[in-house]
Amino acid sequence: MDLNKFKQSLQEAHPPKNMSVYLDSLWYEGKGNWKKAHDLVDDLPGAEAARVHAYLHRVEGDRANADYWYRRAGTTMPPGTQEEEWELLVSQFLK
Repeated sequence: MDLNKFKQSLQEAHPPKNMSVYLDSLWYEGKGNWKKAHDLVDDLPGAEAARVHAYLHRVEGDRANADYWYRRAGTTMPPGTQEEEWELLVSQFLK
């Protein structure tokens, strides 16, 4: 699957099967279901979960919390829009 097909899948009622939890989270956020997206990664360990978690708090508008999760992921908030970050994350997790 590529980014365009992933975006097209947002028209469906459920995320594509056999995706990682990180892609599931990003799919739900792409559908506007921030809570479901957050619930999927909230208690997961590791840098990948922290990276998605950071993005979600950026979307939420909680910059301090987002910055905390970016640090946990070993990175900083990327330049650009939230939409660009979403596409970047989806593309990375699709590889």
